[in-house]
Amino acid sequence: MKKYLLIPVLAALLFSCTQDKKLPIYGDKEAKITKDADGNEKIDTVYKTIPNFKFLNQDSVYINQDTFKDKIYVADFFFTSCSTICPIMHRNMKTIFDKYNGNKDVMFLSHTIDFKYDKPSVLKRYAQKLGVDVPQWQFVWGDKKEVYGLAEKDYLVAVQEDSAATDGYVHQGWLVLIDKQKRIRGAYDGTKPEEVEKLKADMDILLAEK
Repeated sequence: MKKYLLIPVLAALLFSCTQDKKLPIYGDKEAKITKDADGNEKIDTVYKTIPNFKFLNQDSVYINQDTFKDKIYVADFFFTSCSTICPIMHRNMKTIFDKYNGNKDVMFLSHTIDFKYDKPSVLKRYAQKLGVDVPQWQFVWGDKKEVYGLAEKDYLVAVQEDSAATDGYVHQGWLVLIDKQKRIRGAYDGTKPEEVEKLKADMDILLAEK
């Protein structure tokens, strides 16, 4: 009987280890002096967060940070006419969506970098073709300066308009994991299946964080 008792014990230990694991927090940080409920001063480490934004989604509706309130989400930068890494990224990202489809704590956010062509109606067709035209996955369009600035300064993803490039734009294929406090908790190469699997595992860890 003892060997059978080991199975639930080991399962409980593994669950406990998963619960205790924490993902790192990326980005700039600073120390700030705050006061607790009793008025005692303490030093808190404050990390950089994704700032407020306002973009049009595939339904021509403005969304902002409130759309992702109390959610973790995966963000990326792409464009619909991309013939290089974007199709691979979004096929892989779709497998993540399939795993968390209907999970109220998880969302997805894809920013187009093609401000000339990828208007909401184009994003709508793209989302429908990918089979993810649902509120859980937002495809958004915005002003070039705002989108490119957000990518490079806040998500730490390089994007650029380049007439010499195959499709007129170049960008990195990172899938960026954001927590409920709008902090970066990981970045993964969306073109590599092993990186995507790592992202799925890290999302489970993040969802288990208290």
